Amino acid sequence: MEIQIQPMTREAAARISTWRYPAPYDFYSMAADEEDILELMNGDYAAASDSAGNLVGFYCTGNSARVAGGYGAGLYEDDTCVDYGLGMNPELTGQGAGLDFVKAGMAYVSDKFPGKGIRLAVAKFNQRAAKVYSRAGFRETCEFSSMVGGRNVLFIGMVYRFPDDARTT
Repeated sequence: MEIQIQPMTREAAARISTWRYPAPYDFYSMAADEEDILELMNGDYAAASDSAGNLVGFYCTGNSARVAGGYGAGLYEDDTCVDYGLGMNPELTGQGAGLDFVKAGMAYVSDKFPGKGIRLAVAKFNQRAAKVYSRAGFRETCEFSSMVGGRNVLFIGMVYRFPDDARTT
């Protein structure tokens, strides 16, 4: 899948906010309200489309990609990394396009933040995504829990270092 990344538009944000993921991935569904749209429009998010212009997902960086519980686990202490989050259209998940989608986002982050490693947090139950991140070269650094939507969720912190980056994870 060829991915084209553009600044987030209100139209794309409104569409993304309505995406509904099946259980157990419903954890990632948004409320489809103005607050969600404004979050997606805060400057940390970019829209991802396929070569036909269909909205396939989004990427985010910075504070928008962080999970509150990661602070207590020390996940965000390393300033040599940029925080990275992503979401794929639920109609496309589980179809083998995840690795290309993740790698396109990694290239986007690398271009936007040259010389930085990439850090993410993934819900531990989401082994499908964690396996894709591992295949993309991310390595686990820690586990932590965080309250999300009124429930305690376990997360895995992961970091990717580019091959010419001599720093350790």
